[in-house]
Amino acid sequence: MNSPRVAIVILNWNGRKLLDQYLPSVIQYSHDEGVSVVVADNHSDDDSLSFLQENYPQVELLRLEENYGFAKGYNVALQQIEADYYILLNSDVEVTAGWVKPLIDRMESDPTVAAVQPKVLSWKRKDEFEYAGAAGGFIDKLGYPFCRGRVLNVLEKDEGQFDQVTDIFWATGACMAVNARYFHEAGGFDADFWAHMEEIDLCWRLKNRGYKIQFTPYSRVYHLGGGTLAYDNPKKLFLNFRNSLWLLYKNLPRRKFYKVLVVRMILDGVAAFKLLSEGNGGGFVSVLKAHYAFYRSHKQLRAKRKALRKAATPQWHDEVLCKSIIWKFYLQGRKTFREMSR
Repeated sequence: MNSPRVAIVILNWNGRKLLDQYLPSVIQYSHDEGVSVVVADNHSDDDSLSFLQENYPQVELLRLEENYGFAKGYNVALQQIEADYYILLNSDVEVTAGWVKPLIDRMESDPTVAAVQPKVLSWKRKDEFEYAGAAGGFIDKLGYPFCRGRVLNVLEKDEGQFDQVTDIFWATGACMAVNARYFHEAGGFDADFWAHMEEIDLCWRLKNRGYKIQFTPYSRVYHLGGGTLAYDNPKKLFLNFRNSLWLLYKNLPRRKFYKVLVVRMILDGVAAFKLLSEGNGGGFVSVLKAHYAFYRSHKQLRAKRKALRKAATPQWHDEVLCKSIIWKFYLQGRKTFREMSR
């Protein structure tokens, strides 16, 4: 039986320093049969390309015509790559020995599994989960994402508490293995998201189509995090708040969305004034801009939702926490994933 074709795809934009730091581990630990490493360059203006050509001739280079952002950048790149499975990998991720096989084995052994993520630990603190993904992603009833091992800004130490293969709601875009056919059938990432939460949107659409998203602890990577934008960066805050509303409108049953929206308007307002009280005026403005952008895009979102309904009905799933993590975190003092489920 032939080995499946696997393409590890790193989307790069002016990431020469990150490639220098993290690409060696990818080259060292990705020699499995049928596995290739591709760097898709989002029209960098640093010396990323010349650095790769001189030091890593075994890496395939794709030159994109402009900086398309994360979502469209991957869409454009993956349309040009023939593989059975893609592993989407951030340029600030260090991988470990044997990391590829457990990801692919999950999808090879169960054709209903569309995407898999590894255990994502912090590169700076190796015994601690990393913000972007940790041990698998979930959302609460108001659409706030959280992870096993990371709730809001609280990170747990990895003590083996999540060392079991399990179904999750979303897999992190920092390191996600995905079935190529399912990715394209679902339409890939929503390019309008640009960056942030596009992987949650994709996973939700895949789950609406009847596929599973899973976590495996048998693959382990270390993520620097914040390699492109800091977590409190105004642009990142804008994208997260806007895209969160887009995500909910596209994928929730309509009646449930409008109930959620009322609460989200209040909580997002509280978050905006909290940012202002912390001296982050740019973040305050970003939240306001995010809501304005959501309301302006309502007609476009309605068309997207209508198109999605032809393929699958928007719905809740078992991996959605039917409680508010904001309530539990701030008012009940529950800071960990296991405390959230109580």
